Amino acid sequence: MAKKLYVGGVSYTTTDEGLKEYFSQAGVVETATIIMDRMSGRSKGFGFVEFASDEEAAKAIEMFNGKEFEGRKLIVNEARPMEDRPKRSFGGGSRGGFGGGGRRDFGGGGSGRFDR
Repeated sequence: MAKKLYVGGVSYTTTDEGLKEYFSQAGVVETATIIMDRMSGRSKGFGFVEFASDEEAAKAIEMFNGKEFEGRKLIVNEARPMEDRPKRSFGGGSRGGFGGGGRRDFGGGGSGRFDR
């Protein structure tokens, strides 16, 4: 049965392939994935590595947790199942949902003259 590990503290320049190659020292890596930010396309600095067996995953934790890889100290442990999170709200209001809601009036709209 495959075992998935969380790998934190990953360098922002590390690739899926680089992570897979490094962790293959502990055993057969089935998948290695760096998590990317959807907005910027940049690495979030963590990823997941899946091993073919529990024994290999345990060996990887032992070998790599706290070790330096590409200039950063890794955190390696068993991945926990993703928890259901509530949908994010970007505030209330009827104008696009961003901000605190409602219309903000900063004056203006007149002729720009002060002599009314």
